Amino acid sequence: MKILLAACNAKYIHSNLAVFNLKAYAKEYDSHVILREYTINQLKDDILKDIYRCHPDVVCVSCYIWNITFVRELMQDLRKILPEVPFWAGGPEVSYDAEEFLKKNPAFQGVMLGEGEETFLELTRHYVDKNISLEEITGLVYRKPDGTTQNNGWRQIMDLSKVPFAYEDLKDFENRIIYYESSRGCPFSCSYCLSSVDKKLRFRDLELVKKELQFFLDHKVPQVKFVDRTFNCKHDHAMTIWQYIKDHDNGITNFHFEISADLLKENELELMRTMRPGLIQLEIGVQSTNPDTIRAIHRTMDFEKLTGIVNKIHSFKNIHQHLDLIAGLPYEDYDSFHKSFNDVYALRPQQLQLGFLKVLKGSYMKEMTEEYGIVHKELEPYEVLGTRWLPYEDILRLKMVESMVELYYNSGQFQNTIACVEPLFEDAFTLYEKLGQFYEKKGYSEISHSRMRRYEILLEFVREELEAQEAAKQAANQEVTAGKTGPDSTCMNSVTWEKAADSMIYDLYLRENLKSHPSFEMDQKPYEKAIWEYRRQEKVPKTAHIEVFRDGRILLFDYENRDPLLHNAAVKEISL
Repeated sequence: MKILLAACNAKYIHSNLAVFNLKAYAKEYDSHVILREYTINQLKDDILKDIYRCHPDVVCVSCYIWNITFVRELMQDLRKILPEVPFWAGGPEVSYDAEEFLKKNPAFQGVMLGEGEETFLELTRHYVDKNISLEEITGLVYRKPDGTTQNNGWRQIMDLSKVPFAYEDLKDFENRIIYYESSRGCPFSCSYCLSSVDKKLRFRDLELVKKELQFFLDHKVPQVKFVDRTFNCKHDHAMTIWQYIKDHDNGITNFHFEISADLLKENELELMRTMRPGLIQLEIGVQSTNPDTIRAIHRTMDFEKLTGIVNKIHSFKNIHQHLDLIAGLPYEDYDSFHKSFNDVYALRPQQLQLGFLKVLKGSYMKEMTEEYGIVHKELEPYEVLGTRWLPYEDILRLKMVESMVELYYNSGQFQNTIACVEPLFEDAFTLYEKLGQFYEKKGYSEISHSRMRRYEILLEFVREELEAQEAAKQAANQEVTAGKTGPDSTCMNSVTWEKAADSMIYDLYLRENLKSHPSFEMDQKPYEKAIWEYRRQEKVPKTAHIEVFRDGRILLFDYENRDPLLHNAAVKEISL
């Protein structure tokens, strides 16, 4: 008897913790359970061939918002070549409307509801030992021989410490992100999140957690991402884990946590201050700074306190912070989101994730779609198309802002350039908004560009903006001369094309020693002899770069010594 567990991941770098947990929990049937991981970018024909050649007797597949259409189409074809094999689905995308899913997807025999470890074990026992009937297995919805549907109800949630460790053999996880859970559930009730459906928060035994974390440390795993919904909701639990990874740091492994920043206590912050740069990174969901929105989504957040804590962590200069916003939430219109964006941007996180509301099955937000006027995509990921406050046209405008933030902020490649040109604009949001409009006007948004071309486009945008502002200034001065208005009291902006170009050169050389000179670089030929002599006298290695800037600065970029957090070259000013 062969039971095939299939996972269709978004990308190969992602491991599927859920299916590995299922296999580990059913370890007594290890010889019967085959695990296959695929990605939604693979050819369906290749997956069909692989599953067929496994000759499975049962196929079980995990279903999420990023793979459900792919899975449905795949299983329709697989049914034709494996007509006698029962197919079972599990996961959040099928758990909350199991009967409807079976009605629309005749290829499947049944669905495993919610947490699957114990249900999968009993289902395996049903097929292998044949000593338990489907009627006896809680957590199943399935088709009966007469064509009717049987719902056995949801299984009681389990003790998380009973779930075996899923990563005893790491040979299949090279160059992949490892996912790990030390808790399940969430104490909060955010209306857009499925974690709010189940309030039963559970924690894994800390001695088990320490043992498993040490396994990752001993094997020098590059990154471990905790999937705990709010990792620091229980102070002692979080503090114990953070202290352990700090005390046993191997100098390589990075740990990622989703936290609520305003819950952090002083001793947690003090511990973070002492950590190796890059040991941990924090993802902080802000979602909105509109008080009406925060109340409507049943979220608890003190933004003033969050601001103070994020700024404090930023001052440590050792922790990557990733802050999230969600567009399309109730009571948040375009102007309100504009303000939320600027509020969060002012905190200068290493990454600012501008996401769009996903209206998930089973969530409270799904129930409120009519009241909030929410329209969303019919198929996964059920992304918002408009609300009472945010029409589709505004969604499109925010999509371009999101794209520009990803390219020019989150990439980390334009940090100094963006800081240089920001004063040209009313605020940060307006910068990315206008940059997105420029991309669309020039037809750049439909083309894939090299990193160097991104710099050239940004410099082109800056030149156009400077010319527009100069023209507006001259027009205003003519108005004054004609006596139609009073004098302009604003100061002339200090941003110039040359300053922007120098900032770009600085950003470029921070990352790498370029093999060819950019078109906007100041001519370096007059300084070549002096630079060569300096290199000889100071024994500067070939791996370093020396650049003369328009403002007279001469900087040495040392690539053998990099910032441990941002990986930028060490920079020092020199004299030739």
